[in-house]
Amino acid sequence: MQFELTKQFIEDISNAIADKNAHVVFDLVEDLHPVDIAEILDSVNSEEAQFIFQQLPPKTSSNVLVELEEDVREKFLASLSAKEIAVQLDSIDSDDAVDIIQDLPDYRKQRVISQLEDSEQAEDIAELLIYDEDVAGGLMAKEYIVTNVNWTVEQSLLKLRKQAEDTDYVYTIYVVDDENKLLGTLSLKSFLYAKNSTKIKDLYRKDPISVFAETPNEEVAQIMEKYDLVAIPVVDKDNYLLGRITIDDIVDVMREEAEKDFQMASGISERIDDKDNVFVLSRARLPWLLIGLFGGIMGSLVIGSFDKQLEVLPVLAFFIPLIGAMGGNVGVQSSAIIVQGLANNSLSVDSIYKKILKELSVALINGSVLGVLIYTYTYFTISDVRLSFTIATSLFVVIIFAGIFGTLIPLILHKRNIDPALATGPFITTINDIIGQLIYFTIAAYFFFY
Repeated sequence: MQFELTKQFIEDISNAIADKNAHVVFDLVEDLHPVDIAEILDSVNSEEAQFIFQQLPPKTSSNVLVELEEDVREKFLASLSAKEIAVQLDSIDSDDAVDIIQDLPDYRKQRVISQLEDSEQAEDIAELLIYDEDVAGGLMAKEYIVTNVNWTVEQSLLKLRKQAEDTDYVYTIYVVDDENKLLGTLSLKSFLYAKNSTKIKDLYRKDPISVFAETPNEEVAQIMEKYDLVAIPVVDKDNYLLGRITIDDIVDVMREEAEKDFQMASGISERIDDKDNVFVLSRARLPWLLIGLFGGIMGSLVIGSFDKQLEVLPVLAFFIPLIGAMGGNVGVQSSAIIVQGLANNSLSVDSIYKKILKELSVALINGSVLGVLIYTYTYFTISDVRLSFTIATSLFVVIIFAGIFGTLIPLILHKRNIDPALATGPFITTINDIIGQLIYFTIAAYFFFY
């Protein structure tokens, strides 16, 4: 049954901790999933979290460490000795172990690795720490199931039983040659239904989909999504099998990328969460607020340059917010579609031109509909045909411009290796406000003053 963290549960476990009743605390968390225990630790204070953690058996506590938020985990690691951390790492997959000690100072990493009882685990962790955490090598685990292409099914079964002891999830059997070069994959179904005397070379599927250790995480996620993979092998330039990446790690990558893009689109320049202090939050938000301030100043200068027209026809000022808001909304809509296409790698060279043409067509239709509506509204409220035509024409042109601008900007940013998610937030709205007002007053000046 799914666990639900309630105020009553927090109160019960806090009371047990206050009474130093370790037995009650253990009973409360004994049957819970590590994810749920991590949620509890994140909801109580540091001292209470430490007390709960001390009651957990090593296997459970290791998995809880993996699930903890990074800032909470850092506090736990700071309170543990190198030996205590090593105990936690001995019983989990190598990729999870690396995630736990990744942010420790180098001297502490070395101490922890030297304290590991499992020499093979220590070697795997040391190897994985070489890779940057944003590439496939930093995601992969060294635990996987592999068989030799020259073995029979019977020979393979004996080897695979031993390997399965150290592998939590068996998705695919990888087939290698005598030099450990990846040749293909073997499905569990084919393996289980084959006769004992059958050679692996007669069963496996050649040319497997794989990634290099230096492949960026985002690209790995795109490949696994495209081919509906639950695991993917990692190889080096010579096709030697190095490890595998499983879907749970890719889900984490996709979630982190989505959070980063959402924050960037909202005008937040660095990764933050609600637990960061006010200075970090301010630092992340201030750059785009400054850009917004600069955009506001530029917009006021545009309006100020048409002050004489406003003195003669002050009613023009009533529609400044409308023009700015519509331009910003259309720009964000257009850029969001392009950013989505770039994110899932669905835009080819040919489709880029088609997408631009499609967005232009959409802008023409939407601009025409909204132009007619605003013309009708202004005509019946102001009873001035020329002013109504001016506002309708301005809105139409602004929507066309915003649609094209919102389409091109993320493409340009992507071409220059800048995250196109920037184009879906304050950047687009600020530029559209400035240029939209310029278009509006220029058209108004043409119809009324020339």
